[in-house]
Amino acid sequence: MSIFGDAVKRFDTSVDRAFDPLRGNGAADGVFYNASRAAEFSVCWHVLSIAGAVFVPALRPHAKRMTIALGVESVLVNGMIKPIFKRERPDLIDGAPHLRRPKTASFPSGHASSAAMAASLLIDAVPRGKPLWVSAAAIVGTSRIHARMHHGSDVAAGFATGAALGWAARRIWPL
Repeated sequence: MSIFGDAVKRFDTSVDRAFDPLRGNGAADGVFYNASRAAEFSVCWHVLSIAGAVFVPALRPHAKRMTIALGVESVLVNGMIKPIFKRERPDLIDGAPHLRRPKTASFPSGHASSAAMAASLLIDAVPRGKPLWVSAAAIVGTSRIHARMHHGSDVAAGFATGAALGWAARRIWPL
């Protein structure tokens, strides 16, 4: 039996069905598809971090840590963890806006992992922005379910992985 047993399949099915009423809704599609695109290759997280460093020089060490930590996260998740599981991605939605379909396995979600890690590091850099950082990470992660790029369990595992990696980055490289 694979790690993706009946309980996980039931969870994934129920999460996917919960998103069905939102799919095709112009506002929801706009938010989720654009969030998913913005987070490709962690671009939105790098932009936030670098913008902070440009406007607030005291944030430059945080931006450097963010850039390096996201690079390490990508290698770990996409290069080392995903190949272990080789999980298939969900079927695409007919008529959905085009998003880049990654060639990597589905489990865990790299978008969710990088989002959780970035939120963790952004909270460390700008604690008052916590509600914004957490909300942005949640939108990016769940956008992958909405777009059917990932199963719900992929996103949950990605959030957990990113939170753990963010914790580790803050401990290894405290600022």
